[in-house]
Amino acid sequence: MKYFISIAILALASAAHAAAPKPAIILVHGAFADASSWSKIIPILEHDGYSVTAVQIPLTALADDIATAKRALASHKGPLVLVGHSYGGAVITGAAAGNPNVKALVYVAAFTHDANEPLAPAGTKFPAPPLNAALVPDSGGFLYIDRAKFRANFCQDVPAPQARVMAATQKPLHGSAFAATVPEAAWKTIPSWYIVSSNDRAINPDLERFYAKRAGAKTTEIASSHVSFLSHPKEVAKVIENAAK
Repeated sequence: MKYFISIAILALASAAHAAAPKPAIILVHGAFADASSWSKIIPILEHDGYSVTAVQIPLTALADDIATAKRALASHKGPLVLVGHSYGGAVITGAAAGNPNVKALVYVAAFTHDANEPLAPAGTKFPAPPLNAALVPDSGGFLYIDRAKFRANFCQDVPAPQARVMAATQKPLHGSAFAATVPEAAWKTIPSWYIVSSNDRAINPDLERFYAKRAGAKTTEIASSHVSFLSHPKEVAKVIENAAK
């Protein structure tokens, strides 16, 4: 009798495990881009059975972007994995704080700042990346990348025609974001993964390594430009799915 009871318990446990829903994956883009930049990642994740939402953040202020991401989180009831690229890392750091549904954070060549730590001072600890010299402000304080320098400093490993489209459609970031802070850093309480782009010219790869080590993140390095999710989508999707498991 005990044997059959044990078998029944194991069968129920196995069925419960098999029936457990996969977490939804929320993707947050960075500066100079929009949610369509995840176009190579979304099909991979959906093919593997994940529900995916790519958030369109306004890039008008860190507080605005965090509020937008939080609304996306609130629309989901189950477990979540939050992924941020570049400036989007700052957004998920603030948006996930205190949210018990967020089970993992994935930073893709991303800012991973601490509580009350502005983005800019963290970057000054390391030599400035080439992208800094290519930034151009407009009359409203929004920053663009000089289109003539876009591919060389942002996405040198994507095809030139694609880079030209990215340069023409870039979504600017308001300069005030670099001085903004968050009161709580989500990576201090939520398991984190980090993808370092070792050929990055937009964020110093050594700064990325510093962020990853400080956060205690499970770290993967890809020999990529700043946009590894476009030039190495399978590798990036693999890290996201590892975090989701």
